[in-house]
Amino acid sequence: MAVPHPDELFLAGGWVPADGGRREIVSPSTGEPVATVGLPSEKHALAAIQAAREALSTWAELPVTERVEICGRFCAALEARLEDMGAVWAVESGMPVRYSRTLHRFAAVAAWRTLLESAGHVLCDDSRESALGDVVLRREAAGVVAAVIAYNGPLVTIASKVLPALLAGCPVIVKAAIESQLIMRIIADCAAGAGFPEGALSILCGDAEVGRAVTASPYVDMVSLTGGRVAAQQIIEATRHRFARTHLELGGKSPALILDDADLTVVLKTLVPGATSGGGQVCAALSRILVPERRHDEIIEVLRQAWEGLTIGDPLDPRTQLGPLASPSVVERTEGFLARAVGDGARIVTGGKKPDGFDGGWYFEPTLVTDVARDSELAQNEVFGPVTAVLTYTDPEDGLRLANDTSYGLSASVYTADWAKGVEYARRIRAGSVAVNAFGPALTAPFGGMKGSGWGREAGPEGILEFTELKQILQGRGGTR
Repeated sequence: MAVPHPDELFLAGGWVPADGGRREIVSPSTGEPVATVGLPSEKHALAAIQAAREALSTWAELPVTERVEICGRFCAALEARLEDMGAVWAVESGMPVRYSRTLHRFAAVAAWRTLLESAGHVLCDDSRESALGDVVLRREAAGVVAAVIAYNGPLVTIASKVLPALLAGCPVIVKAAIESQLIMRIIADCAAGAGFPEGALSILCGDAEVGRAVTASPYVDMVSLTGGRVAAQQIIEATRHRFARTHLELGGKSPALILDDADLTVVLKTLVPGATSGGGQVCAALSRILVPERRHDEIIEVLRQAWEGLTIGDPLDPRTQLGPLASPSVVERTEGFLARAVGDGARIVTGGKKPDGFDGGWYFEPTLVTDVARDSELAQNEVFGPVTAVLTYTDPEDGLRLANDTSYGLSASVYTADWAKGVEYARRIRAGSVAVNAFGPALTAPFGGMKGSGWGREAGPEGILEFTELKQILQGRGGTR
């Protein structure tokens, strides 16, 4: 496989030799190596931080229109290479090209087009009157940003996190997942021709040591993470002494609340992809399906047929709906959750093993589990694998309690024949994104979590403001203007 710049890193706007060792990329579909690339070292992390610090005034003081123009060239290059990125992402992560085409075009592209259109407006100065004089409210760049992103949606995270920070005037060091070597090299290749000032953008696909070097630096003003709770706790610990800002988009245990009047034909259209796309390796995945007791058997049978009808196969085949999981550790974690759930009395309706005919690779069947206790590990904790738990409720109020009965609050869906009732229920669910008869979020609007799913918002016009500081300039009565 042809890999752009396999022995180099995109640092401070240019390509430099990698000296942090080598990594063999293994295909999740076959378990066989497909490429070898060079890795960044802590030295590269420190160099990227220094370059970003030096670029802060240059990038932040550019007129917004010029930042939009440069970022627009970056996005145009990305759009021209969507197919390439989908293919290499399938090879290194197992995400099907069918999934990436939908995710990239309807989430990533939509997100950055909204950002480019809205940046000039949201970053304009505002003015207010006061007894002391007129007040100008000014949005200024928060400073150097470390953007830590996961393997399960790198291009979408570039769109929802990195581009808002750049448009706000922040130089960005992207610490990408070590599993995302191929797709991030194409992304970096697109950035290289966009015309960013030296130091405004660096992309490092490194290990945890590289990540710690970036997030612990006193010269990094803000850390934005998409990841898990352990990583978030480590970042909070690394940044608290210097009072650096943090933005955390963490995991979820998102409910799909099926109300008693719901039409299952409507439900299946978005619930099935919402629960199973990406093999469950999606933070917003609908991993808990909440059903009324009286309709449990009916709904379980419909869901079983839908789960068993999914096409498992080569992620490069456009017919494939579920590819392999990203690594053996994801398979082991999934198996462990299932074994413990069954031991606690849960019942596997379908799935629960490696599919027949897939001897190579890290495949696992989409799995549906019922008789799940509300306080069980499977009901409360994120699997990040292809396991969906079905729980029952007695009445609508009990369903709402069950939807909120988790420490997470990232995403949710409500299914009902009564749209107004669905909106009412959506308002009462403690989650950053709730969809009615649909699966979200929409990345043309701000997205983020409540409770243990983190804090802050990314994407949409408001996502740009997340990376700014709000300054008031009081214009006193004396002097001339």
